[in-house]
Amino acid sequence: MENQNHPSIPQSELVEIADEQERNYWAAKLGVSCETLKSAVRAIHSMEFSRLKEYLSIKKVTSSSSF
Repeated sequence: MENQNHPSIPQSELVEIADEQERNYWAAKLGVSCETLKSAVRAIHSMEFSRLKEYLSIKKVTSSSSF
C-alpha cells in the first residue's frame, strides 16, 4: 500500500501499528509501551517515525519535569 498523504516519506520510516508484531517492534525501538505508541499516533495524527520520536521525547521531558 502506497502512502498517498506523504509520498516523500520512505515506507521504512512509517510506523505501522495495525499489526501486533510491528507495533511491538516500533514500541520497543521508541522505548515506550504499545498503548503509549498508539496514543502518540492519535495525538499527532501521524505515523512518521521522526515525528513520533520527537513527540515522545518532548512528552517524556515534560512529564519528568512535572511535580
